[in-house]
Amino acid sequence: MVAGWFTGDGEDFRLIGTRCSACTSAFFPREDGSCRNPGCPGGELEEVALSRRGRVWSFTDSRYRPPSPYVTDPELPWEPYTLIAVELESERLVVLGQAAPGVTVADLTVGMEVEVVPGVLHEDAETTWTTWQWRPTGVRA
Repeated sequence: MVAGWFTGDGEDFRLIGTRCSACTSAFFPREDGSCRNPGCPGGELEEVALSRRGRVWSFTDSRYRPPSPYVTDPELPWEPYTLIAVELESERLVVLGQAAPGVTVADLTVGMEVEVVPGVLHEDAETTWTTWQWRPTGVRA
């Protein structure tokens, strides 16, 4: 989990980004400092909750164990997972994330509506690392 990248639970779960007060450009993850839009006259960056929904921009599956520094247990079999790039509804910003459990590339099409939901990245006996995931709208866990 990366502190400050998301907040809330259930229907209140949201990614946290920043928006420029001058040009309204949105950024995720949050930006500190000044706006990165080269055409911006210069504005303050304000923290905002980003759209919960968006449209699938692209997707793929990960069928190989990634190299270091990604941490996996070599004693366990590799479990493929689906990655989805989503264009957020209001911000028109593309955010990459894993699909919710059970969602495969066979369930997705470019342009379909998805929503951000809380998910588990990894857990062990002491800690659960949380993240965001994408799930087609209308699908409930």
